[in-house]
Amino acid sequence: MNRFKKILSLKGFPIKKAQKEFESILEISDADFPNYDEKRRERILDFHLKSNSNYSKFIQQTHYNSWDEIPVMTKADLQKPLGERLSKGFKKSKVFVNKTSGSSGHPFIFAKDKYAHALTWAHIIWLYQQHGIDVNSSFEARFYGIPKDVVGYKKERLKDLLANRHRFDIFDLSENNLHKFLKLFQEKPFDYINGYTSSIVLFAKFLREQQTVLSSVCPSLKVCITTSEMLFDEDRKLLENQLGIPVVNEYGASELDVIAFENPRGEWQINTKTIYVEIVDADGYALPYGEEGDVVITSLYNKAHPFIRYQIGDRGVIDEKSTPKTQILKSLTGRTNEFVILPSGKKVPALSFYYVTKSVIEDSGQVKEIKIVQEDLTKFVIQYKATGELEESQKQKMTKAIETYLEKGLTIVFERKDELERSESGKLKQFTSRLDS
Repeated sequence: MNRFKKILSLKGFPIKKAQKEFESILEISDADFPNYDEKRRERILDFHLKSNSNYSKFIQQTHYNSWDEIPVMTKADLQKPLGERLSKGFKKSKVFVNKTSGSSGHPFIFAKDKYAHALTWAHIIWLYQQHGIDVNSSFEARFYGIPKDVVGYKKERLKDLLANRHRFDIFDLSENNLHKFLKLFQEKPFDYINGYTSSIVLFAKFLREQQTVLSSVCPSLKVCITTSEMLFDEDRKLLENQLGIPVVNEYGASELDVIAFENPRGEWQINTKTIYVEIVDADGYALPYGEEGDVVITSLYNKAHPFIRYQIGDRGVIDEKSTPKTQILKSLTGRTNEFVILPSGKKVPALSFYYVTKSVIEDSGQVKEIKIVQEDLTKFVIQYKATGELEESQKQKMTKAIETYLEKGLTIVFERKDELERSESGKLKQFTSRLDS
C-alpha cells in the first residue's frame, strides 16, 4: 500500500475495501447496468427510510410508484443541526464531517460515513490515473484557499506536505505575487495544476503579459485540472496556450463526490459509479437526454447522511448520445468566476468569502443564506437570511475575518432580509460586484 492510501487507512477510511468495490462497479456491463443502478437506488432509499428519522419526516410517505415521485431535497432542507440529520448508528465523532463552500449562498455542515468517503477517494484516484496522474507520487501545484487561523493554517500545510503538493496563496493575486508564482514553477518539478478556475485563469493572463508559456519553464507539467467555477471556452483556450498543457474540467460537490470529469476524449463524463445524476423539470420529473433542467443527485453509498434526489443548485443538459452507464454532460449553467477588487489594488477570488462566511456558519443552522454585495471599492454589504439577528460578536467575528482575508479599512454593513434576491434562473449568487455599474 502506498503512502497516500496508508494515510487514508490510518485515518479510518477503508480505502482497500473501497477500491475493490469500485473495480467491481467498473466491470458491470452496459446491458446489466440499468438494473444494477436501480437496485442501488432502492437500497439506499430503503436504508434511510428505516434508519434516518429526519429523512422519514421529510419524505412523509414510505411508498412511491416511481423514482420521479420521491421529493427533491434542497440545501435549505438540510440547514439544521447535524446531529438531527445523522442516520441511526452514526455519531459525529465516527464519520467524516465537513462544511460546503457556501459558494451558492447555502452553506451547511454535512457528513459522510467513512466507507462512502473512501469510495470517493477510490473514484478520484481512478479519474486522475486516466490523465497520467498518480495521487501518491505526482507533485501538485494547488490553487486553493487556505484557513488563516493558526491551527487551521498549520493543519492544511501538514496535509499539503503529506499529499505531495504546494499550495499557492490565491488570497493575493497581485502582480508581485504572480511573479513569485512563476518563480516557483521555474524552481519546482510540478506534475499538474489543480484549483479554482478563476485564479488559474488570472495567472494565465499574467503569463500572457510576460510572454511566457508555463510548460517551457516547468517541462514536468502534464495537465491542469480546473474546478469549482465555470470554465468558459475563451478561458480554456487561454489556459491551453499559456500553460502549454491539456486542461481537464472538473464539476463536483464536497458533500457528494466528483459529479463530472473530462475524460481523455475531451468529454465531460458524468460519475455513474458512486452517484446517480438526473436532470429534472420544475416538478421533479426526469427529463429526456438533450433537455435542460435542474441537476439532482443521489449519493448511492452514504449511509451516515441522506442525499437523495438532492438539488445542487445548477442547471444542465445530458448529451443525447449518453447511455445509462456512460453519460456525458453536454452543458452546465452556474458557477461564474469573479474577483473582489480592493482599494489597495489587490484582487482576490470571490470564493474567498467561503473563509469569511465560514466564521458564522454554525451547527445551529441559524444562518440560512448569505450574499455579499460590493457596492464600491470600500463598501461591502453582507445580506443574510437567518432565524434571528446576528449577534454583535458574530458580526465582529466576520468583520475580523474580512480584514484577515481581504484587507483592513473596509466598510462592512450587515442586512438581515426575509428573502435574498436571485437571478432570473432562480440561482442565488453569493457574490455580486456593482463596481462596473
